[in-house]
Amino acid sequence: MVYHSSFVDEEGITKACGCPLLPLKSHIKGPAPSSGQDQTDIVDEAITFFRANVFFRNFDIKSSADKLLIYLTFYINVALKRLEGCRTLAEGTKAIINLGLENVPVPELLRNYLKQIREETSGRLLSVAYRHNGTPNKWWLAFAKRKFMNIIVP
Repeated sequence: MVYHSSFVDEEGITKACGCPLLPLKSHIKGPAPSSGQDQTDIVDEAITFFRANVFFRNFDIKSSADKLLIYLTFYINVALKRLEGCRTLAEGTKAIINLGLENVPVPELLRNYLKQIREETSGRLLSVAYRHNGTPNKWWLAFAKRKFMNIIVP
């Protein structure tokens, strides 16, 4: 059974193109509302559920937050592919920063939110994809070869 987002209560949440602008516990400037540092946000969910969800070929969307979870799952998949060839944390950081800064062709508010959430996901992903000594974590980078929903991402 695929893991869905727990952010199903959408009351008071701003949306852009049907995508909720969920709160983030982030220091990165952008349109996302702030979340408490002790609370789980959508980035935490995406990273936590990634290794389980990536095995599924279908994803039944139960809330608009699931759309964001799917987007982040694809983003993490692309990020791991970029990190796969990086042998040090410094190389990985450079590769993932460049990925997070790539432009997404969508309306401005959603573009700014997606840019903010990609940068936040990138930073948190580095902390699980590399060990404390800066070497790659093969138990994470092995998932770079997985196809989420049977789709190959560049």
